[in-house]
Amino acid sequence: MKHLILYFIIAFTTVSCQFFETEKISSETFYDEELKTIDWNNVDQYPIFEPCSSFLDKASQKKCFENTLTTYLFEAVNNNRDKSLKELNDTVYVRFLVSEKGQLSVKNMDLDSLTKAELPNFEQNLRNKIDAIKLIAPAYKRGIPVKTHFTLPIVLQTGGDL
Repeated sequence: MKHLILYFIIAFTTVSCQFFETEKISSETFYDEELKTIDWNNVDQYPIFEPCSSFLDKASQKKCFENTLTTYLFEAVNNNRDKSLKELNDTVYVRFLVSEKGQLSVKNMDLDSLTKAELPNFEQNLRNKIDAIKLIAPAYKRGIPVKTHFTLPIVLQTGGDL
C-alpha cells in the first residue's frame, strides 16, 4: 500500500508538471504576428494643422486636415496670375508626403501638356504654397510619428460658359 501511494504521488507530480509549463514564443514569432495585425493603410492620428489641434477623434481630425489643405490649395489656384486663352477642363493630381517630422512636400503633379502651356506658373505656385504650409504634428501610428502619402485632385475649368 505504501508503494502504491508513493507511486501515485510520483505519477501525479510527473503528470501535473506539464500543466504548469508555458509555451515559449520567440521574439521573432511575436514580432511577425504583431506585424500581421497592423493596418498599414490607416493611421491612428492624422497630421495636424493649428486649426485642427482641438479635435481628438480620428474622423474629425481627418475632415479638418482635408478641409484645411483644400483651403490652402484653393487659395493657391485662385491667386495664380496666369490667364488661359483656351478652354481648359483638366484634373491635376497632386501627390504629396507628410514626413514623420510634420513637413509637407510635393512628390509630383500630373499636369496635362496643354495645362502646362496655358498656365506655365501654375505648378510652381502650387508647390510654393504647399511648401509654405505648416503642420504642428505629423501622423501617428501606435504612438510613433510616421510618413504619410496623400493624393489630392484639383479640377481646373476655364473659358467657355463655366
